[in-house]
Amino acid sequence: MSVAVVTGVAGGIGASLAGRLAAGGHTVVAVDLADGVHDVVERLSADGHAAIGVQADLTGSSGRSEVLGAAAAVGPIHVLVNNAGITRDARLVKMDEAQFGAVIAVNLGAVYALSVEAVDQMADGGSIVSISSRAYLGNFGQFNYSMSKGGVVGLTRALALELAPRIRVNAIAPGLIETPMALAIPEEIRNRMVEANPMKRMGAPNDIAEAVAWLADGDRSGYVTGHVLVVGGGRSLG
Repeated sequence: MSVAVVTGVAGGIGASLAGRLAAGGHTVVAVDLADGVHDVVERLSADGHAAIGVQADLTGSSGRSEVLGAAAAVGPIHVLVNNAGITRDARLVKMDEAQFGAVIAVNLGAVYALSVEAVDQMADGGSIVSISSRAYLGNFGQFNYSMSKGGVVGLTRALALELAPRIRVNAIAPGLIETPMALAIPEEIRNRMVEANPMKRMGAPNDIAEAVAWLADGDRSGYVTGHVLVVGGGRSLG
């Protein structure tokens, strides 16, 4: 039985990730700190998919142990998707230590810890896919977020070297995706961002889910590791 652990499922991208991997035949261990994790599992089950929900704080060892215990009850982990993340935006001069630390702990610390702790439970040929962001190149007012997502890129590349050839490790760097976070951006600014994009639209959560599904599938992407796949509609990286 193929097991996929997906974190941060209560958000728009996370729910899409869980649904896509479940449709691909994986038993999904759906993880989130929010109550919405149970809604995601109910929807997956209603569609005839196998899913287990775990409501846990991944910044603590007990939460990660609960997730890995739930996965172990099903079988070896074939896919780990590190999607959980938060924002605490502020200009550097106004950002306090709590805002900085919270983002680093969730977006980078938990990704590192869960990935390392899951290795012994992962099947040969397994795949770790972490969700970074185009913001790793730097975003105004997101010093902590950009730093955390840059850390995910570095972690991905270094971990890929250490775990090859048994486990592949890759990352996705989404651009502007149609989620509640993006829709909270003032409309005028959001419209300018869309106009600057060669595709002239925001991405959909499913765009990310399809990219993750490809990287998770060793038959289709078995020679790809240590890679950061930008899914951003062609927006310049300069």
